[in-house]
Amino acid sequence: MKGALGDKWDWSASLNWGRNTGLDGMTNIINLDRVDATLNVATCGRTPTSAPCGNYLGYGNLSPAVLEYIHFTTRDHGGNDQKSFNASISGELFSMPAGPVGFASGFEYRREKGWRDPDSLIVSGAANTNAMDPIAGQYSAREVFAELSVPLLAKLPLVQSLTMNAAARYSDYSLFGSQGTYKLGLDWQVMPALKMRANRSTAFRVPNVPELFGGVSEGNLTTTDPCNNWNTLDPNSAVYKNCQASGVPVGFRQFGPSILTTGGGNQNLKPEEADTFTVGMVWTPSKALTLTLDYFNIEIDNAIETVPGSTKLSVCYNSPGLSHIFCRPSSFTRDPRTGEINFLSSQPENAAQQKVAGLDFGAMYDFTLFGWTSSITADVSRLNRFDVTPFPGGEVIEYAGKITGGRGSYAKWRSTASLTASNGPWSGSYTVQYIGKADDINAAPEDIGSRAPSIAYHNASVKYAFNKAMALSFGVDNLFDKRPPYIQSWTDGNTDTMTYDLLGRRWHVRLGYKF
Repeated sequence: MKGALGDKWDWSASLNWGRNTGLDGMTNIINLDRVDATLNVATCGRTPTSAPCGNYLGYGNLSPAVLEYIHFTTRDHGGNDQKSFNASISGELFSMPAGPVGFASGFEYRREKGWRDPDSLIVSGAANTNAMDPIAGQYSAREVFAELSVPLLAKLPLVQSLTMNAAARYSDYSLFGSQGTYKLGLDWQVMPALKMRANRSTAFRVPNVPELFGGVSEGNLTTTDPCNNWNTLDPNSAVYKNCQASGVPVGFRQFGPSILTTGGGNQNLKPEEADTFTVGMVWTPSKALTLTLDYFNIEIDNAIETVPGSTKLSVCYNSPGLSHIFCRPSSFTRDPRTGEINFLSSQPENAAQQKVAGLDFGAMYDFTLFGWTSSITADVSRLNRFDVTPFPGGEVIEYAGKITGGRGSYAKWRSTASLTASNGPWSGSYTVQYIGKADDINAAPEDIGSRAPSIAYHNASVKYAFNKAMALSFGVDNLFDKRPPYIQSWTDGNTDTMTYDLLGRRWHVRLGYKF
């Protein structure tokens, strides 16, 4: 709903509900319970309904009946649900010599939940893949905001207009408490063809449902306790002093090479906080051509990071006076009588810092060719820096130009170019997506799959509009059937599943009708 309040004010309100569900799975997964049944000579092959007997010694010894019996396809279900209400008002407060002062304010309420239910065999641990627990969680948020646009100067030499933009938002989350953010910016129209702009802002990201509510599990992981035989170390060393201060008995020896470690979601996570600075220009040398260039610099604090339990122990006991954040009880605890670690966490924490910087270039050119109204757009991004400090005092990891084993690709160059054209009821587009080369951060230079070459994906589509309400479209994605490159770090998929197209060439048809 929307409406007007007098000549200079408008209002709007909306109520939204969105829900999506998905089904995914894996083929050729082994049912370990059925494998056990094929090895039980007392019961296998005895009746038509019994499990067939399997001979697993030697290549090719398993019969087709056994292979069919032990293989299965997993089915995982999940989804997200969001309900929201928002209302806003905007208009002109008063006029200044350079123009009217604009104002906008509003309120928003959101309730979000998500869930994922893995296949029952995966939950039970009876599949030859990592066991997973169901995930489910929800939270609500209330937000108010205000925005102000103040014209400072106008119609001066080299200052066609100079406008200050300011915004503030207050957010209250059911799980995280309250948080405030702001934005300050300047728009300087130097002349009709050239505009300069700069913005400084803060932002935050709340943890997602898997980070918060992911199934918690325990496992014995190979871990070295820094306090093992601590009394034999140099008395002046940090480890000696810290183990002594924390009450670990003299002569303590770690029992076994592994420690029971807790992993999964962490409901004590807090939002990540970001500080952003951007500066750029817009050049319009003609009505048909627009060029943009922007520099961005982003710093994220309290970034969510999963740190191995062994790393937490080492960092803690090597810090002066047990001062590191990993020395908190949320990371590990000890039995006060024996000194043994009775709790060790590898759950995600707000421990990291990220610094990102780069350049964005954009171009748009409108033209007419043989009666077709056409447009070419291009967006190019150059990643100059993506540095991650996984925890205070940790070594900085430089991700720019690298492919990671779980975070995706941070290729230095990326771009998207698109040609669109329309003529009467016909319209179409041709898009090229480019991903630059990148090195596997975990592979040696001489390893196979240590470097991913640059790759370009081509997509094309055409649409025919029968009238204003109904249209038919047809398109082909990955037109030249580009295969994803082999990446060594991604052992499960043999490629970076977060970056590259996995489906190959495919087509789609859509018939749409607007009521």
